[in-house]
Amino acid sequence: FAAELVTYVQTFLERAYERCRTSYMEAVLEKQSYMLIGRHDIESLMKLDPANSCLYDNVHNNPSDAYGMEVEKQMSDLLLSLRPIKQENLIRDDNKLTLLASLSDSLEYVADSIERLAKTFSVACSQVKEKRTKQRTPRRNEVSSTPKDLASFADDYRKLSVDCLKVLRVEMQLETVFHMQGMTSREYMDDIDAEEPDDFVISLTSQITRRDEAIAPFVSKVKQNYIFGGVCGVAANASIKALAEMKSINLFGVQQICRNSIAVEQALAAIPSIDSE
Repeated sequence: FAAELVTYVQTFLERAYERCRTSYMEAVLEKQSYMLIGRHDIESLMKLDPANSCLYDNVHNNPSDAYGMEVEKQMSDLLLSLRPIKQENLIRDDNKLTLLASLSDSLEYVADSIERLAKTFSVACSQVKEKRTKQRTPRRNEVSSTPKDLASFADDYRKLSVDCLKVLRVEMQLETVFHMQGMTSREYMDDIDAEEPDDFVISLTSQITRRDEAIAPFVSKVKQNYIFGGVCGVAANASIKALAEMKSINLFGVQQICRNSIAVEQALAAIPSIDSE
């Protein structure tokens, strides 16, 4: 009855995958981050990004690597070219982001379990086949291709898990662009020394903190680093481009920009997984 049991498991896995896929699509449908990860240029850059390796083998890369920084800059340039980012194109519901994080974790766990099941079944089939070979020649329908089928299920589950993480990373980068684009319309000829960062920076940093706390229970520190690790490069690049376009600035304006940069840095440093970066 082993073959029939595995067939039942396959049917269950197929239906479970479709439900997970439906939940994923409900969270990302018509959102810019989802559409971007399917774009050839974005997809190619994400594959080249050293941070991408953690999605498959948990290798932790050095973000200061010159190659990685160049890829990161190209990615941020592409995202900044999409300005102005509209709020309705972003996933503003934190519950949906939490869903994507938990969905990714569950899908990865199931994929690992399927791979273990495939290996176990493969060994069992080999033993049965060997035993029957000694007794008689097995009929063709007694040789199962189930391990290969299970392996394809594992690939599907793992790919969807990775897509969830990619959406989360790009979503945080787009949120950074959305908030930092407020810098282009801001005049930094201040009359007084402000005590707080700009409102758009406060909004961004509070969002980073809130989303980190919501996502943290569902992803490892390495994946957490992946999701939020692209924020710094985008924020820095956006600031540099905004500074290059400024026609005038005074001392108080310089201090305010420094205050903004420090606020973003502190928000990212508060995330345990990237505290040492």
